[in-house]
Amino acid sequence: MAKGEKRSFVPGRVGVVGLGLMGGSFAKAAHQGGQEVYAWNRTRSTLELAMIDTIDGELTEEVVGTCELIILAGYPQVSVDWLRDMEGLISPGALVIDTVGVKRVICDKCFEIAAQHDWTFVGCHPMAGTQYSGYAHSRANMFHGAPMVVVAPDDADDFERADVLERLKALLAPCGFGSFTLASADFHDQQIAYTSQLAHVVSNAYVKSPAAQMHKGFSAGSYKDLTRVARLNAPMWTELFLDNADYLSREIDTIIDNLKAYKDALDSHDAQRLEELLAEGDRLKKEAEKR
Repeated sequence: MAKGEKRSFVPGRVGVVGLGLMGGSFAKAAHQGGQEVYAWNRTRSTLELAMIDTIDGELTEEVVGTCELIILAGYPQVSVDWLRDMEGLISPGALVIDTVGVKRVICDKCFEIAAQHDWTFVGCHPMAGTQYSGYAHSRANMFHGAPMVVVAPDDADDFERADVLERLKALLAPCGFGSFTLASADFHDQQIAYTSQLAHVVSNAYVKSPAAQMHKGFSAGSYKDLTRVARLNAPMWTELFLDNADYLSREIDTIIDNLKAYKDALDSHDAQRLEELLAEGDRLKKEAEKR
């Protein structure tokens, strides 16, 4: 099938680009929901494993144009590169989404690519996952009850956004998302720097204390909660952090300033100041939970 030739997709057919934790979970959820699923993965052995019980076949150039929904679930640059290679093969009317944890860098490039065609790109970030990576840790119920953040094309009007959102909800119904929230790419990246990326940085830095090697028998829930995401995929998070360096650096500055206030109160044995800081944190946490 030559590039530029008119295509029509098979309703409900899904193509997944990348079979890591996210892509594998999308593939398994779609398969369990009765959808046809085809996939592409850089590591052939992972693709062959998925062919045994999850996917219907390989997402080849011949299959790309038959998919109503294509999910870019690789690293940011891998996702953009795949889309550039396949942009002319995607069927008119199809939806292309991504699962990348930052939105500005991928949405800017993918919106530009999609603007040259009759298919639609929508930036997405499923707010779910584990500290583990890879297809072996993916599962069909990964997204049950989880929020999905959606970044619609900048030039779409309210009616077009609503239409895309409803269609996306229907195609992703097997995933069981608990909510879909529209946001701009910029606001998403500001928030994710705080809610996700900073947590990974703090957790990863926290376990570098010499005391971490002797914690057994002295640690419980608070230690486990604070260190869970210290285990991470370093190459992937390096790319994500650098793609959002401005907002993440700002959040790190804020927490350094806040930690310095606690340290100063301790060094001066200022009980009143220390209690004020602790009470303020308790109050702000309660206020945030009410929103």
